[in-house]
Amino acid sequence: MKSINETNSLQKPPQLPRVVAVCASSGGIPKLTLPFAHVTRDGIEGDQHNHEKHYRPDRAVSIFDVETMRDLVVEGFPLEPGTAGENLTVEGLHVQEMQPGILIKIGAVVLQLEQPRKPCFVLDTINPRLKEAILGRCGFMASVANEGTIEPGMTIRYQQPFEQ
Repeated sequence: MKSINETNSLQKPPQLPRVVAVCASSGGIPKLTLPFAHVTRDGIEGDQHNHEKHYRPDRAVSIFDVETMRDLVVEGFPLEPGTAGENLTVEGLHVQEMQPGILIKIGAVVLQLEQPRKPCFVLDTINPRLKEAILGRCGFMASVANEGTIEPGMTIRYQQPFEQ
């Protein structure tokens, strides 16, 4: 019979959160998936912020959990990375449970969570019920604290901001 320690050592260690997809568009949705993206203080390079409410430093990058996306697919909404207008689709981060101020590190890129994301009116084009269904689980908006490049598969680390 194996001891508890031996049994635990045989279990697969938990996987670190990771980037599933990086997305951008020339305006509107869906955003297209990219093999990689440069992230500047303004957000994902090449992603158009063609409305004043989107073009602000505290709304530079939108982040959405793939787990929430899967739940919405089960509920009947045809979603895949970029469909809901997010820049980063992530797995294992559980961004909906996080608070503003948390720092997200992906390679050299550092993002700071600013505010929960609100559903956009263009989600009606996917399904008229989606905007209501996604309310309260739409992801987070983030500012860019450090620029760099992000690509799918990169691991994600996060921490509370440093006290000053």
